[in-house]
Amino acid sequence: MREEIEGRTFDVLVIGGGHAGLTAAVCAAEKGATVCVLEGAPHTHRGGNSRHTRNLRAMHDAPTDVLTDAYPEQEYWEDLLRVTKGKTNEQLARMAIRGSSESVAWLQDHGVHFQPALGGTLHLGRTNAFFMGGGKAVMNALYRSARDLGVVVAYDAPVKDLDFQDGFFQSATVESKEGTYVAKAKTLVASAGGFEANLEWLEEAWGPTAKNFLIRGTPYNRGDLLKTLLACGAQQIGDPKQCHAVAIDGRAPKFDGGIVTRVDCVSLGIVVNVNGERFYDEGEDFWPKRYAIWGRLVAGQPEQLAHVIIDKKSEGMFMPPVFKPEVADTIPELAAKIGVPVETLEQTVSDFNAAVVDGAFNHTELDDCHTEGLAVNKTHWARTIDKPPFRAFSLRPGITFTYLGVGVNERAQMLMDDGKPSANVFAAGEIMAGNVLGEGYLAGIGMTIGGVFGRIAGKEAARHALN
Repeated sequence: MREEIEGRTFDVLVIGGGHAGLTAAVCAAEKGATVCVLEGAPHTHRGGNSRHTRNLRAMHDAPTDVLTDAYPEQEYWEDLLRVTKGKTNEQLARMAIRGSSESVAWLQDHGVHFQPALGGTLHLGRTNAFFMGGGKAVMNALYRSARDLGVVVAYDAPVKDLDFQDGFFQSATVESKEGTYVAKAKTLVASAGGFEANLEWLEEAWGPTAKNFLIRGTPYNRGDLLKTLLACGAQQIGDPKQCHAVAIDGRAPKFDGGIVTRVDCVSLGIVVNVNGERFYDEGEDFWPKRYAIWGRLVAGQPEQLAHVIIDKKSEGMFMPPVFKPEVADTIPELAAKIGVPVETLEQTVSDFNAAVVDGAFNHTELDDCHTEGLAVNKTHWARTIDKPPFRAFSLRPGITFTYLGVGVNERAQMLMDDGKPSANVFAAGEIMAGNVLGEGYLAGIGMTIGGVFGRIAGKEAARHALN
């Protein structure tokens, strides 16, 4: 592949071969640009974290073939405002929301298939379109589209340096198995993700607690491109401690466990730390609007470890993770199995059960089942934990992607530290998601941001290069 790249000047160079990068590459090629994609991972792991995704959140004003009812712009915006606590760029956020209305059709036009609207406890049939075959099928379809358009793709091609002149991109230095070479282009689209797989960088932000974090996604997102762009004068956006941090099964692998490690029964039970004590409202809101806060919550607990406990009443009401739970016929037996103090856990469960106010349980609505009188009350879906067998899933912080990134404008142009846009550098995906996500997360919005800004970046890069 080196011989196809070295000595040639492309119209558009895309660094990072995930959903955002491939979307940009396809859009640029459709505009008539010559495009090269540098993917740091091997072919087997191409696609970054997009391999592990399963849906995107899409605005729509009427039912579609893959979404029920309607999910209008204002509701989408209010959902985002709530989870980010206002830490978002409204102009860019609304661009992502409005652009999401075209995302499903665009992907379908490029070979991606979707499932019928989803039902069940995730409450996503109205808001999120699910990919048939998951994220890997999405990436395979986009790589096929890119190939058919003549896009040159190099795997095992990590970029180690960039040549910038007064904010103007000139070339990228690639260190591959074929040796070191230079890739030149008239424009650059940066789409190489965050730094979540860089454990040393995570520890700089979080301190020693980061050693216990599990990385849900690719081990190749080490933030090398992000660090280089910042060193070249790119505007920094976001807090290095802010990230998409989900509570996942504590037995998951250190890297690349993916979405199957997620535990989705938190809202149906109670969560205790290693001391056997509850520490947060498990029923605060629908799970897709709260699941991404639980990684940070568990990160703040002793040993960065917790356990979600359910009883027989919750069986079959959630998507089971890949790892089986600990099972026991009594709470003391369960406490011994998960290693928490027996008496404390017994008291926690007893106090919780006594505080439950009976209501009409309905896991598809914000029901009236709640607790009263506890230091930490449960707002919805509170039912007594009293029907064996009892089950416990261990929880650890699972980091999906980080929000530290580069600033962009409405054309997806990367901003420099003086606030002015770089003439020929664009950004899409996780590397700029912090413009929209100051904190918190909505299920599926990462793919929305990647798709919308990938399309913008690809078209704008091609227009700049060809004009």
